[in-house]
Amino acid sequence: MCTFYEVPGREQLVLHFGDLPEEEWRDKMSPLYRGPFLRGAGQAAELVVGQWGMIPPDSQTSIPKGKDGKRLSTVNARREGMAKSWTYGGPWRRGQRCIIPAQSYVEPYWQDGVHTAWQFSRADGEPWGLAGLWNEWTDPATGEVLSNFTMVTQNCDVHPLLRLMHRPDPKRPPHMQDKRTVVPLEKGDWDAWLRGTIEQAEALIQLPPVALFKHGPQDPTRQIELPIFVE
Repeated sequence: MCTFYEVPGREQLVLHFGDLPEEEWRDKMSPLYRGPFLRGAGQAAELVVGQWGMIPPDSQTSIPKGKDGKRLSTVNARREGMAKSWTYGGPWRRGQRCIIPAQSYVEPYWQDGVHTAWQFSRADGEPWGLAGLWNEWTDPATGEVLSNFTMVTQNCDVHPLLRLMHRPDPKRPPHMQDKRTVVPLEKGDWDAWLRGTIEQAEALIQLPPVALFKHGPQDPTRQIELPIFVE
């Protein structure tokens, strides 16, 4: 799962995603921070700011919690179960899909049992448009309406690069690790994700080619070589 990403700079946001919202946001995003996302607005699209971490229905607090009151991690929505999820099911069925601007994102790479923060950018220098879902929550105490969003994730056990991320489970074979990754969307597919049918949206959840990535340790002083990937 992805729990850290960087928002593109203001010029990049305007160039690729549209007019800037008035609200403030964090450039370096972690769970429950507020960041921009692109959602459909009639025949157009708009950038809005919301909490990264979807708030379950009927929640009494903006901090995501289950029906039993325990804290939930809702920054990532598993594509396999989101249609029936208590938290994500409503937004998915209603077509409340969004695109999350990210200049880069970070996943944990494990070598010899050591966690290395591994940064992923686009090889062409453009920002990522990551698939997400959004919703709105009304604070029962104040009446404030808070936009919130989550990233969609997919299995990447067969991807030559992305399967190297996250701690491996020694009890599982390589093809059944259930490694997770985000869902990058190319610009030509943004409209279909925002306004298409559920079937059209499902078809866009695909593993990206290795050639799309520029990647390496977040700390450039660390020298780690990954295998040469051939697809």
